[in-house]
Amino acid sequence: MTRLRIAVMTVVHHPLDTRILVRQISALIDAGHDVTYAAPFSAFDVDIPPGVRGIDLPRSAGRRRLAAMRAARRVFRELTDRNDIFILHDPELVVAMTGVHHTAVVWDVHEDTAAAVGYKDWIPAGLDRAVASGVRLMERWAESRHDLLLAETGYTSRFRRPHPVVPNSTLIDHGAPPPGRGRAVCVSTLTRARGALDLIEVGRLLRPHGIVLDVIGPAAPEVREQLSSADLAGDIRWHGRLAHADMLDRVRGATCGLSLLHDERNYRHSHPTKVFEYLAHGVPVVATRLPLVVELLDAHQAGILVPFCDPASTAAAVLALHEDDDLRIAMGRNGIAAVRAEHNWEHDSPTFVAAIEAVARAGSHGSPSSHRR
Repeated sequence: MTRLRIAVMTVVHHPLDTRILVRQISALIDAGHDVTYAAPFSAFDVDIPPGVRGIDLPRSAGRRRLAAMRAARRVFRELTDRNDIFILHDPELVVAMTGVHHTAVVWDVHEDTAAAVGYKDWIPAGLDRAVASGVRLMERWAESRHDLLLAETGYTSRFRRPHPVVPNSTLIDHGAPPPGRGRAVCVSTLTRARGALDLIEVGRLLRPHGIVLDVIGPAAPEVREQLSSADLAGDIRWHGRLAHADMLDRVRGATCGLSLLHDERNYRHSHPTKVFEYLAHGVPVVATRLPLVVELLDAHQAGILVPFCDPASTAAAVLALHEDDDLRIAMGRNGIAAVRAEHNWEHDSPTFVAAIEAVARAGSHGSPSSHRR
């Protein structure tokens, strides 16, 4: 395959997003392609990563989205003749690109956006159903115009045609130490629905047993004050967002990794990415009973399942792993084996690169490549 000029764009996600930067952009660069990365670097106060040409965009958040869409549209027009393909990571970018032609476009569908509408506090009360219906219409419209990648097999029912699935698998830490005692970890974007307030109570319950809870990730305004107070009180250690390598250093050797997502519709068909990362680093998982997590942990005996919104049961599970060296180490080994066999980015990376190269070969005439073949 000849070297491609690829523009990767997001206005929603953090520029250091693991799926976008650590997996996909790294895979494209390793395959010999040139990457331009347009993302909200200044808004998140991060530098442009090495190996890419960076373009700074405004951030799209809450009800403040139009400025980012306008800026993205300007970038589309500037880059159209200088790139072979665009990879878009946000629904609003798909809308913003309306009327821009002559370049192949792939929309990477990260989540079930319509299902997530119900817990977006910036959407006015009573409009959630209308917004969700509008998102579904937008997805069908986007499918008629562009190529799609899906992050989960469970997303296929939302679309009329089959599309490549590129899961949120991870890289194996072949030198991972065995899980140790005395320190649990949670890596997450911290919101109520993702269990942020549950984590605070878990940390408080673990503290008398000498177990530290490291919490890593950015916090939504709805939980930021509570997390800060819990950190000051010593119930948790909240580190905020860390660079990917620093985050993995915190995960390695932990007693267990926590995933306390609530029973929300958007989470029921998704594998929590951080669960894979815990397992890939030899760390057992303590997680709520979402269907795909239940399937994974039951099949491989790599962690303990707990009820939703139940800090007491969660703390008890962490304590059990802390006290039982044989159980903890066995589950850590089982987790690495499970990810190596079934959720390994080394296996999925070539599928992703091949899908992008196939769309670029097909070219773009305002309709998806599946229609052009």
